Amino acid sequence: FNRHATICYSKYLKRNLSLLKSMLDYALMYFLIVWEIQTGKFSITCLPVHLTVSPAAERLRYILGDDEETMPTPTLFTEMDTLQHEGDELEWRESARWVKFEEKVEEGGERWSKPHVSTLSLHSLFELRTCLQTGTVLLDLEGYSLPQIVDDIIERQIEEGLIGAELRDKISFVLLRKHRHQTKKPIHRSFADLGKSGSGGSECSIFKTVPVSPSIPTHIVHNSRSMNDIAETPSTDQLKNKFMKKIPRDAEASNVLVGEVDFLEKPFVAFVRLSQATTLGGLTEVPVPTRFLFVLLGPLGKAKSYNEIGRAIATLMVDDLFSDVAYKARDREDLIAGIDEFLDEVIVLPPGEWDPKIRIEPPKKIPSSVFSLNELGQMNGTAGGRGPVSEDEVMPAPHELGEELAYTGRFCGGLILDIKRKLPWYPSDFYEGFHIQSISAVLFIYLGCITNAITFGGLLGDATDNYQGVMESFLGTALAGTVFCLFSGQPLIILSSTGPILIFEKLLYEFSKNNGIDYMELRLWIGMHSCVQCIFLVATDASYIIKYMTRFTEEGFSSLISFIFISDAIKKMVGAFKYYPINIDFKSDYVTAYKCECLAPDPSKSILGVEHTLLSKATYSWTVEEYTLDWTQLSKKECVKYGGSLLGKSCKYVPDLALMSFILFFGTYTMTVTLKKFKFSRYFPTKLRKLISDFSIFMSIMTFVGLDMLIGLQTPKLIVPTDFKPTRAGRGWFVMPFGKNPWWVYVASSVPALLVTILIFMDQQISAVIVNRKENKLKKGCGYHLDLLWVGVLMVACSFMGLPWYVAATVISIAHIDSLKMESESSAPGEQPQFLGVREQRLTGILVFVLTGVSIFLAPILQFIPMPVLYGVFLYMGVASLGGIQFWDRIKLIMMPAKHQPDFSYLRHVPLRRVHLFTLVQIVCLAVLWILKSTFLAIIFPVMILGLMVIRKMLDMVFSQHDLAWLDDILPEKEKKKKEDEKNTTKKDKKKGKGGDDSEDVSVLVVRLLKERRRLLGLK
Repeated sequence: FNRHATICYSKYLKRNLSLLKSMLDYALMYFLIVWEIQTGKFSITCLPVHLTVSPAAERLRYILGDDEETMPTPTLFTEMDTLQHEGDELEWRESARWVKFEEKVEEGGERWSKPHVSTLSLHSLFELRTCLQTGTVLLDLEGYSLPQIVDDIIERQIEEGLIGAELRDKISFVLLRKHRHQTKKPIHRSFADLGKSGSGGSECSIFKTVPVSPSIPTHIVHNSRSMNDIAETPSTDQLKNKFMKKIPRDAEASNVLVGEVDFLEKPFVAFVRLSQATTLGGLTEVPVPTRFLFVLLGPLGKAKSYNEIGRAIATLMVDDLFSDVAYKARDREDLIAGIDEFLDEVIVLPPGEWDPKIRIEPPKKIPSSVFSLNELGQMNGTAGGRGPVSEDEVMPAPHELGEELAYTGRFCGGLILDIKRKLPWYPSDFYEGFHIQSISAVLFIYLGCITNAITFGGLLGDATDNYQGVMESFLGTALAGTVFCLFSGQPLIILSSTGPILIFEKLLYEFSKNNGIDYMELRLWIGMHSCVQCIFLVATDASYIIKYMTRFTEEGFSSLISFIFISDAIKKMVGAFKYYPINIDFKSDYVTAYKCECLAPDPSKSILGVEHTLLSKATYSWTVEEYTLDWTQLSKKECVKYGGSLLGKSCKYVPDLALMSFILFFGTYTMTVTLKKFKFSRYFPTKLRKLISDFSIFMSIMTFVGLDMLIGLQTPKLIVPTDFKPTRAGRGWFVMPFGKNPWWVYVASSVPALLVTILIFMDQQISAVIVNRKENKLKKGCGYHLDLLWVGVLMVACSFMGLPWYVAATVISIAHIDSLKMESESSAPGEQPQFLGVREQRLTGILVFVLTGVSIFLAPILQFIPMPVLYGVFLYMGVASLGGIQFWDRIKLIMMPAKHQPDFSYLRHVPLRRVHLFTLVQIVCLAVLWILKSTFLAIIFPVMILGLMVIRKMLDMVFSQHDLAWLDDILPEKEKKKKEDEKNTTKKDKKKGKGGDDSEDVSVLVVRLLKERRRLLGLK
């Protein structure tokens, strides 16, 4: 207490005597804690951990926190070589290697083991600590070649009296023997040699060597060309080693050499850190420069112990904390402090409760190694006995959407910032798209877009009496999408028609038809008014309100769109069973009764002139009366065409089509899901697995298109218009703004335009927020204002051409993001590839929409794609977009027993009943939205999204801010109020004295102390 108070006194009080009151308050807090200790209300073990830190942790804080601006330490590749006797020759043979996890050379010596977590004996760590205390430690040695480094090590050992000068040549000879790496196999190896590795009693077989007499090294020296038997430059095998792909480019090496010799009476130990990483010829398996060298030679009989010590130092060198210590250590004691800190983190497994031979698989997700220096000494217990400071005490990151949604208060301030933010990235948005991954993304999104265009085009044609149809849908998708991807702020967003817009178009057409108003002209004026309103929203930074859309609103919206995709795909598939019904009443015993006959019309009820007219139009050149026609030989279409009737149980039955459609539908979805996960399988090399995963959609589609062609059934196919003309005859490609409606319609159209603007604003901006989530690690920023501007401009363009209106499509945009995700290529063996971000570019979107535009010329090829295959792609899009949504994870928790529930972070902090209550509220909201979208009330869908924001505000009265911080996000106004309170406190302190800055520091310190005290005493 005295030491800490003295530091505070010297730091603050001496600067300004006006801080006396603040310091007295601070001292009073400590006296209060002391009193609580004496009265038993407070325990010394509950003191803040920074008051009870171990000496090793204090030392590490000093050396690691000395220079905060230093570059991060390079990744270390560690290789351990052991001394072996091969015939009459000594050589160093590679036995294990580490990047993050350990890989051993298997006993047969023909392959590497699977990467696994290193399991060390506690005794080996203590022996390693002793080795560093008693051995030679050379830090920042100027070394340029292995012989020079070996000479410096031996010279220092002799100077320190650790060895005699007579051992110089023998030790130098051993350390300079050639190194045989796993990539270089022995030319001749007998079956007896293969069997040696399996015997050897309790000693480790890798150290089982034939004892060498002291005279043998001298004999070998005389018969060798030189003392140095190691290659001075990397060999061809080293340069061509494919393992280099697993190592980062800036990596450095640490080499561990262990072995036993007969001319030493005590261990020869040296730890060397070179001032500059240097390539030491054939020392390392891969041509990576060496920075660290650890040598352990000892007397015969302790090979297993030497091996475990070597594994211990190798494991330490790939530990994040110890590697930092090794790079920044100033003396021997710093290294020992690093080992002590490592020992504080060690978890001991009882020897009788597990098998040491079991290799622990690397975890799928490695916990972050980034920690504060203040956490040193707190991970695995402290001197005060308080125990670990777990991550449970850390609050989640606050709800932040970035500076893109900051309110500028200037005219078009947000738009100008968006342009300035995106302009420097514009060239890279094109050349970064030249990647093989972009091809798979284009094919995937293209098929989704044309399916969407055909579906919505057909529905629009039915709703507007073909004023807008499939052709308009294709042209509008190509035009709007291409322009948006070229100039928008977030080109990863895919534009498409949406359900609410379809409902609006239907109601607008019925209103126009019933009131004698020209539909296309009215629609043009609504589009122009909506464009002006969008520009007004952009100019006033109205997108700022998106900050109040927390995870609660985002997940409700995205879940609804995902379920719409899933339900639509299933509905289309069920429709195939209705159109091509399965003959449930089929009985094999009555197969003779299943037939379909064409019956001639009754002559007595027919008009002879009509029938003669029909016959004259027939493809057959018959001139006889109709009663001479053989009706039994006509096809089904001909029978109906000539007025005949079909009779029989099989007339409406088309065999196998429903089942085949289901196979194509479900097979496409299942194969896509399977191939998407193929990159995590154990088959084939990494690059091939990733390639299969990237092209999973394309491969699935081609597989089932081929299956459909092979079977040859008449399944429903993709129909693409082939003529470039409007769907409705009599309308042109441009709509004139005047001449067909009264003047008041031009003004009154601003009212429905307001509803369209709200619809577009909410749909566009929520989809943009979902795409721009921080989980996607986008680096080029986004442009909410710029996106909304172009959506408004494109509305006018589409209105003048009579094309549908377009807005951001949530599910297809998420699918676009997923298809462009990047992962690390140089992941360490056993380590899962790290998600690096998304390939942000404009090329894929532009190509998708250009291909959509030219699809009318690709009709001969596209007509072979069965519609059930595309429905399977729709189903995959909907299901894939649910991945990563916390709401969906919490729904699955309802059906899981507590012991089988995943270890989600919010389950550690929020009671399960509160989690289920929050989930239930979201389910009810989703159900209401689903009911609304299924009725004519779908037109008020955007207003209901605003309703979700109101419901989220009301949840503040049901849930605590702590629970909402984990299950959702804290509303921005809470953070704003907190900042205003801090600002007011600062102003008051400045009024009390000139030393306002120091007073603010002390006030914050006192506030933190009060919070700590309240938390420790369990008060709210």
